[in-house]
Amino acid sequence: MSPAFRTMDVEPRTKGILLEPFVHQVGGHSCVLRFNETTLCKPLVPREHQFYETLPAEMRKFTPQYKGVVSVCFEEDEERNLCLIAYPLKGDHGTVDIVDNSDCEPKSKLLRWTNKKHHVLETEKSPKEWVRQHRKEEKMKSHKLEEEFEWLKKSEVLYYSVEKKGNISSQLKHYNPWSMKCHQQQLQRMKENAKHRNQYKFILLENLTSRYEVPCVLDLKMGTRQHGDDASEEKAANQIRKCQQSTSAVIGVRVCGMQVYQAGTGQLMFMNKYHGRKLSVQGFKEALFQFFHNGRCLRRELLGPVLKKLTELKAVLERQESYRFYSSSLLVIYDGKEWPDVALDSDAEDLEDLSEESADESAGAYAYKPLGTSSVDVRMIDFAHTTCRLYGEDSVVHEGQDAGYIFGLQSLIDIVTEISEESGE
Repeated sequence: MSPAFRTMDVEPRTKGILLEPFVHQVGGHSCVLRFNETTLCKPLVPREHQFYETLPAEMRKFTPQYKGVVSVCFEEDEERNLCLIAYPLKGDHGTVDIVDNSDCEPKSKLLRWTNKKHHVLETEKSPKEWVRQHRKEEKMKSHKLEEEFEWLKKSEVLYYSVEKKGNISSQLKHYNPWSMKCHQQQLQRMKENAKHRNQYKFILLENLTSRYEVPCVLDLKMGTRQHGDDASEEKAANQIRKCQQSTSAVIGVRVCGMQVYQAGTGQLMFMNKYHGRKLSVQGFKEALFQFFHNGRCLRRELLGPVLKKLTELKAVLERQESYRFYSSSLLVIYDGKEWPDVALDSDAEDLEDLSEESADESAGAYAYKPLGTSSVDVRMIDFAHTTCRLYGEDSVVHEGQDAGYIFGLQSLIDIVTEISEESGE
């Protein structure tokens, strides 16, 4: 192992945790990784870290739970692949202990997914023949990967047929285009800096999708302004242009990403931010309708709980002084999994048989009812450009409410209400 791997600022003999791609990431540009079943991690941005450590108590129900900080490094596995491993920070013994690591892969099974997704990083001191063959394979794979990413970027709305039997989340490891793209870009950045730096701080956050069997996720970019106060003139101009050319300027919200399971066809639909920027207000409304539609019917029972949470969040933000949530997103999440409706006196064996058989039945064979109809989640995420007068060091101090974000929330409430009324609820 190279000297860089021995200089990590971690406690001796600390057990590391293998980080894997988070397969339900549908938007954003920062890579989100899976720490374990209930916890995710992402690169630490000081401003976002400060937000999570100081956010008002009444906002906590509308943000992921903050779980601490870890150190992330490159390490080698037995097959000479480089992988990302998380360790507690030196002197911070409690950081990783607050999460359950029981479902993490043992180190002997590191990074099987890298081999499947064309990502084997070159290591030093290998036999010449192995290196020659490895470089040849990597060159071919690199070209293939670049072509794939170009196709993914151009294909702004994608449909994938999934096997109805089996774990859909495991299938997403090979299907979710945005998660794959962000993950590859993050690894490339860290690979390029590996000779000079092999330690990065990541924050640990609640995995909001962990309680859903088939998470349907909508990522909405909120507000009429996206650039932070510290943005360069070029960056600010670019963000202003994106807002003006999208629904952000008109209604204060635009689609940044979407993943929805259409049970009627057995397909997963992905929509990326490039398509979201092109939508008109009517197109935005149609995208929202599509998000709540399962391929057979509109999931009307979800609209009321979503409206309730949006209204509660709006009231909370109206009470916040000085906060500006520039470039922040809002996630709406529900479970796309459905079960057949069965008699109340059915025994457990019958229910188990039906749950297996229903996956192969055509629409209409059973009377379906949604699973967990009230379990709709609405959360704010991404606070790298958030500012507040409490932060102290900011050169610009804002007063009053974040009117742009609240305007976007009201637009969202109005459109969901329209969908609900037009659907006959």
